[in-house]
Amino acid sequence: MTTEQTTPPASVLEELAGRWRSLREAGPVRYDDAQGTWRVVDHADVAAVLADPVTYSSDLSPIAPSQPDFEAFRQGNFVGMDPPEHRKLRALVSQAFTPRVVHGLAPRIEEVCARLLDAVADRDHFDVVDALAYPLPIIVIAELLGVPAADHELFKEWASILFGGDQLGEAAGMADLERALEAIAPTVREMNDYVLDHIRHRRAHPADDLTGKLLSAEVDGVRLEDQEMVGFVALLLVAGHITTTALLGNAIVTFDRHPGTLSALRDDPGKLPDAVEEVLRWLPPFPELGRRTTRPVMLGGHEIPPDSLLMAHLGAANRDPSRFTAPEVFDVSRSPNPHLTFGHGIHFCFGAPLARLEARVALNSLLKRFCAIDVPSHDDITFQNPAVIVGVRHLPVEVTRPSRTC
Repeated sequence: MTTEQTTPPASVLEELAGRWRSLREAGPVRYDDAQGTWRVVDHADVAAVLADPVTYSSDLSPIAPSQPDFEAFRQGNFVGMDPPEHRKLRALVSQAFTPRVVHGLAPRIEEVCARLLDAVADRDHFDVVDALAYPLPIIVIAELLGVPAADHELFKEWASILFGGDQLGEAAGMADLERALEAIAPTVREMNDYVLDHIRHRRAHPADDLTGKLLSAEVDGVRLEDQEMVGFVALLLVAGHITTTALLGNAIVTFDRHPGTLSALRDDPGKLPDAVEEVLRWLPPFPELGRRTTRPVMLGGHEIPPDSLLMAHLGAANRDPSRFTAPEVFDVSRSPNPHLTFGHGIHFCFGAPLARLEARVALNSLLKRFCAIDVPSHDDITFQNPAVIVGVRHLPVEVTRPSRTC
C-alpha cells in the first residue's frame, strides 16, 4: 500500500499548513497520546532543544526498535550520535568537506544542470523531478564520493524506500515504526554491502575523492575503520541528495502557487538566495527531528520524564508568529530568515551549503533557459508522505522558451 497523494497541491499544502497551525494552537509543548511522544512546536523551545545535546540526545537507540542492519548503518551515522563520538565524526567530514570544496563545485553544478536541461531541449512538457531535481544532486554527491553515477537509479530506489514513508501513515506509533524497519531492512542491508565494497575498493585503490579523504583523515590520531565508515558514506550518498531534490521540487510548486515569483526572480536573480531560504522555511523537507530526554526536564510548563521521545517540529516552528512577521505569507524577500530547517547547534546540517548552492544554481539555470515554468495539471503531481518528508516525487511542468512568446 502506498501513501502517495495525487490531490492538487493547494489541498496538500494547505492541509499541511493547517496541521502545523493546529499544532501551535494546541500549545508550545504537549504530549501526543496517540503516538506516545512529546511535541515541541514553538521556535524558541525547538531551538533550545536542538542546542542542548546533553539533555536532549540524538541517540534514540535506548527507546527505538532494534534491527541488525540498522545497527550496522548506525555505527558511522553521526546524525544519531552525541558528543564526544559526534565530535570525532563531524571533525572528520569537516576535513574532507570544506567550504572551499563546496564553493569550488559551482562550475561543475552549472555544467550538470546544462547537460540535464539539454536532454529536454526539444520538449515543452517534462517532469522536472526526473529531469533535474533528482539527477543533479545525486550526480554531484556520487562524483564527490567517487561512486559510479551510473548507479544513480539504485540510489534513487534506496532513498525512495528509506525516506518515502510508504510503510508509515501520517501518525505512526512505535509499533508502526518497528514494522517499517523490518520492511526496509533488506534495502539497508543492500546499501550497507554496496558502500562497504566501495570503501574497501577505495582503500585498495586510493583516489582524491571524498571517500579517499575520509579514509586518510584523522582526529586525535584515530582513523575510521571500514565498518565505521559504512553508515557515514551511506548517509552522505542517500541523505546527501534527497534534501536538494525536495528543495527544488518544493520551490517550483511554491513559485507556481504564488504567481509573479519567477518573473521577479528572473528580473533580479540577486534575490535567489533569499528565495531559497524562504522555500526552506515554508516547506522544510524533514519537518520533524527526534530527540530523547536524558533526565527529567521542565519544558513549556511540563515535566518530561527521562527516556521520553520528543519531536521537535521544524515546520510549525518555522511559522511561529512570535519569531516571524506574517509567518503564513510566502515572501521571497524575507530577511533575516532564522528558519530551523537545517537544524541548530552541533547537529546543524553540514550539507546545507551544498544544498543551497545546488538549489541556487539549478533555479538560476531554469530562469535563464525558460521564460515561463508552469504546472499545467495539479492532479498529476505526486507528493511524498509529508509525515516523513515534505516533497514531490513527480512534478510535470510546461515550459516556454525565450524564442517563443513570453
